[in-house]
Amino acid sequence: MSSEGKTIYLMRHGETLFNVEKRIQGACDSPLTAKGQAQATAMGRLLAERGVFLDSAYSSTSERAVDTRQLVLEAMGQTAVPQHQLKTLKECSFGSFEGMPEYLNPPLPYNEFFVQYGGESTAQVEARITQAVTNIAEHDRGNNILIVSHAGACRGFIERCVPAAYEIVGPHMPNSTVLQVTYTNHHFDLQQVISL
Repeated sequence: MSSEGKTIYLMRHGETLFNVEKRIQGACDSPLTAKGQAQATAMGRLLAERGVFLDSAYSSTSERAVDTRQLVLEAMGQTAVPQHQLKTLKECSFGSFEGMPEYLNPPLPYNEFFVQYGGESTAQVEARITQAVTNIAEHDRGNNILIVSHAGACRGFIERCVPAAYEIVGPHMPNSTVLQVTYTNHHFDLQQVISL
């Protein structure tokens, strides 16, 4: 399968209840807030206004990512495109820190910190998300692909594949922000960051 000319729209999900409550959410989940739903819809409308036509759409298996994907597609009027859910696109697992207050997080980078509590290391998350996005780019038949994931997972992809994006979105990619990247000759290049 050719990987030439692929455009990936890598998006973070909309605002969630745990985002508002400043709780750690990785493998655990919380629903989108009304604001988060509005963010997803607004991003879908913005992409449609820019003439984006998707061939397929992916999200992690987390409810917040699945709902964001669906709201984006509804706003774009493109719900008929093939849709997929992959565990490999999920957020970092924080082990026994899941659902705890965010102030308990150590400073970035987390490195191996959460492994001792049953979670994932930074390197594990980076490798997982990079492989997941690469596999989609390599094997999906479409040329324009939406992928909805999470802040930490997106950060892992950014650090490995498009470090230029880090200067724009920082360590905590804002809710419903989209990274538009191309995949050509087995290499990712940042085209633009699309923000609300």
